[in-house]
Amino acid sequence: MCGIVAYIGTKQAQNLLVEGLKRLEYRGYDSAGIAILDASVSGSRSPHINITRAVGRVSALEDRLEQIGGLRGTLGLAHTRWATHGGVCEANAHPHKDDKSGIYLVHNGIIENYSALKIYLEEKGHKFTSETDTEVLSMLIGELYEGDLEAAVQGALREVTGAYAIAVICDKEPDTLVVARKGSPLIVGVGDKEFVVASDASAIVAHTTQAVTLDDYNVVKITRDGFRTSDIHNATVSHKVTQLELDLDAIELGDYSHYMLKEINEQPRSLRNCFRGRIDQREGKIVLGGLTTYAKELVKARRIILTGQGTALHAAMIGEYIIEDLAKVPAVAEYASEFRYRNPIIEDGTIVVAVSQSGETADTLAALYEARDRGALSLGVVNVVGSTISRDTDAGVYLRVGPEIGVASTKAFTGQVAVLTMIALFMARRRFMSADQCADLLKVLDTIPEKIERILEQDDVVRKVTQKYVERDNWLFLGRGYNYPTALEGALKLKEISYIHAEGMPAAEMKHGPIALINEGMPAVFIANRGRQYDKVMSNIAEVRARGGHVIAVATEGDEQIKNHCQDVLYVPEVPECLSPMLTVIPLQLMAYHAAVMRGHDVDKPRNLAKSVTVE
Repeated sequence: MCGIVAYIGTKQAQNLLVEGLKRLEYRGYDSAGIAILDASVSGSRSPHINITRAVGRVSALEDRLEQIGGLRGTLGLAHTRWATHGGVCEANAHPHKDDKSGIYLVHNGIIENYSALKIYLEEKGHKFTSETDTEVLSMLIGELYEGDLEAAVQGALREVTGAYAIAVICDKEPDTLVVARKGSPLIVGVGDKEFVVASDASAIVAHTTQAVTLDDYNVVKITRDGFRTSDIHNATVSHKVTQLELDLDAIELGDYSHYMLKEINEQPRSLRNCFRGRIDQREGKIVLGGLTTYAKELVKARRIILTGQGTALHAAMIGEYIIEDLAKVPAVAEYASEFRYRNPIIEDGTIVVAVSQSGETADTLAALYEARDRGALSLGVVNVVGSTISRDTDAGVYLRVGPEIGVASTKAFTGQVAVLTMIALFMARRRFMSADQCADLLKVLDTIPEKIERILEQDDVVRKVTQKYVERDNWLFLGRGYNYPTALEGALKLKEISYIHAEGMPAAEMKHGPIALINEGMPAVFIANRGRQYDKVMSNIAEVRARGGHVIAVATEGDEQIKNHCQDVLYVPEVPECLSPMLTVIPLQLMAYHAAVMRGHDVDKPRNLAKSVTVE
């Protein structure tokens, strides 16, 4: 959530900063702003900073810049804001400035003690013009400023509690950019006499592939000649410039109308990348280099806790089922946001698995730290290389599904399920599973991308089914066993981008209250693929039909009988039940996408949502 781009170099900054904001739009935001230092001096005029802000999309900011003739300068900041403190209005948009020292700041995160700091600063005579915690931080830096911007930033950050990624400029130091982070991601891209700072690599990769990923409490002073990394106490910190593992083509829209549709269709390729080098069919085993060091701990594990939020939690719930089923280890999936606040019991032999696309999810990080501090071995299942979870866990496995731009997660979900399946098999083979049993599952697992391609060929069928029900405002998604979490994910997708109210639940739970919601024509999506509970699911379908509901079934290819019990059927290839969620979710993703398009919504930028949720 929120996006930061900052630049210092020899190029005009405006177009570069606006382009960077566009690449960060997927993170979620409601306003945008830009500040550029104009160092041109005429007569007695000194360097000064010009600022432009607008409510709405980055395109609105572009229009505002065009109206004023643009901003000139080679040092600047830009930001997309997702409202936390204060409503959506221009006064609350970033950048914010102090009222005495010519300091301008953009900020991601939350300053938790801003109220106390604001009272202190008001007593010092500072006048506030916004409702934000960010303006408080800019005023605090200004209050401490005595001619050294780096020192003022360090001093201010020693006084704040909370999370932050910030970029700061000052008109009294026209050749300096200072950035810092704690709990919110920030990357410094290193070029030739220029530096691009951003919330993630997508805003940097068009300009340089060399970057430094900041750690918590890092403060970086950047000039055109180089940069220095320290901590908030001014102790020098060593930094490592690394190669960004991001292809610019991978974040371009190409021929697709939306990123979500592109990413749904990328799933066969993304899963092939996820599986590459990890499935050893000849030896009947899974190879996960990131877990090799801790293989013995995994074999001896007494309990697995999987934690995440949203889509990642749904993947974790499938991981819970498959770890217990295949590896025979007690497992539980937990809401990360609840885990740290209920005094969880962590015993010897407990392993916590943090599941996150971005690797920066604040709730998941908090849960991870709580479990780790209590002695659990920590593993990460993340997509973004170098993210906080990937660095703060003992070990882990990358999804390798490529960048995901659409706010509604699709290929990251199937990647998470695929990685958790491989972790389960990695453990199972070392515990109770024979080489032949493992090889049989691996043979099918390797065919999942091809089977997804077959499902994607039914896109027009899914679209026509969706069109029949798109005007209905209440839907049910029902499944059992492995596909109960898939039902939750289907409901979430529909809610996220079409704004249709949808409820996912175990199919048997419907009888215990929600069945009262069913009325004539209400769409009920059943995941009814062949499995251990197929007959039970058919009974639940009959209960919905008896009350006038219209059933859309996701069924196994060749199941012609089910057509007699449903209004509409969408087919997926047959696979062992433990692998089925990677297939059954595909029609649900397509259904949500088509519903959003038919309702005229912005598929890739749904209202109120952010891609990377970096505040609790």
